[in-house]
Amino acid sequence: MENQQLTEQELEELTWLMRATLENPWYGLLAYIAIVILALIVFNLGFARELPVLKKVIVYITLIIGCFVLWMMEFAFGAPIIVILIVSGVVLGIYRFRLHLHRKQKEQA
Repeated sequence: MENQQLTEQELEELTWLMRATLENPWYGLLAYIAIVILALIVFNLGFARELPVLKKVIVYITLIIGCFVLWMMEFAFGAPIIVILIVSGVVLGIYRFRLHLHRKQKEQA
């Protein structure tokens, strides 16, 4: 496969992840791994319940497969999925921390 040179205008039309992957193909995989890790964090902070092991495995596999759709939105359309997941994780982390403080305060009273 020949290494084709893109014009400046074609490079400007690419999303940031496409440009980064063009420079180093591993960046696409790293972005997918980042999306999976962030999605798992957000899921555990906001939505996870105690489940039997098999159901938990099924939920996590489904989440990992669904992250591919999020990665495609980030890669093809330039949607800020990674940033959204980071912000969601911070907001849910703050919520969980405040909930912990509230429960601790309520327990002491």
